[in-house]
Amino acid sequence: MSPVVKACLWMLGSIASFSSMAVAGRELSGKLDTFEIMMYRSLFGVLIVVIVAGIAGTWRQVNTQSLRLHTMRNLAHFTGQNLWFYAVTAIPLAQVFALEFTSPLWVIVLSPLVLGERLTLMRGFAAVMGFIGILIVARPDMAGINAGVITAASSAIFFALTIMFTKKLTRTQSITCILFYLTAMQLVFGVIAAGYDGDIALPDATGLPFVIVIGAAGLMAHYCMTNALALAPATVVVPVDFIRLPAIAVVGMLLYGEALDLWVFVGALVIFTGNYLNLWSETRSRA
Repeated sequence: MSPVVKACLWMLGSIASFSSMAVAGRELSGKLDTFEIMMYRSLFGVLIVVIVAGIAGTWRQVNTQSLRLHTMRNLAHFTGQNLWFYAVTAIPLAQVFALEFTSPLWVIVLSPLVLGERLTLMRGFAAVMGFIGILIVARPDMAGINAGVITAASSAIFFALTIMFTKKLTRTQSITCILFYLTAMQLVFGVIAAGYDGDIALPDATGLPFVIVIGAAGLMAHYCMTNALALAPATVVVPVDFIRLPAIAVVGMLLYGEALDLWVFVGALVIFTGNYLNLWSETRSRA
């Protein structure tokens, strides 16, 4: 199995995790604000990382060699994730994911500058096809611009920065180290942001399971994505995540009665075509 195919399999795990987190975030709306959700998510994440690292004996991999880069990565992710959690409570899930998926365009444009990766014609073509598919699904217009749309679109920029910083960290840092700083730093950010007004809400019996899902799924999503980025360039890994769009559109229809029409599947077909051509090109070039 080639590294590109392995990276794609890891991304499937990331897709399932992010979709679960979106549903749990929707269910928590009205019970906790986004800062509190991020705080509890990071708390559960820290506990999981500590337990797993202790069992696996990988604590020695945690170091302070790239502390500045870890901080930049987690500030970008914390900002983007808060914007994203707000968006999933304000607009349809498919629209959130569609706007979020503009981040590969930022990755493809900025990767040569931040990561030194080569921008090939096929990678650019795959990203453009993915974006066209998103436009077919979302069909945005000026009448639909609101706070949810703006926050979802803004989160894409911060997620693109997170992806590029993660890719840079994988060159020198282990996955245990990256995930430890992901959870520990964002727990600190969450406590500060959630507690600035002196009032931090506790999850009730109905909300606690969703908090646990967000904590576990959030960590698993980044574990899968970090493994994928360690195996293949960011401009190869990121377009695979487009599969999340038709998947969450179906989830939104089944759970929340959100509209689903033929254009969702037309857009998904365009996205899958771009992904397939990109993977075929990368596999052939590596061979």
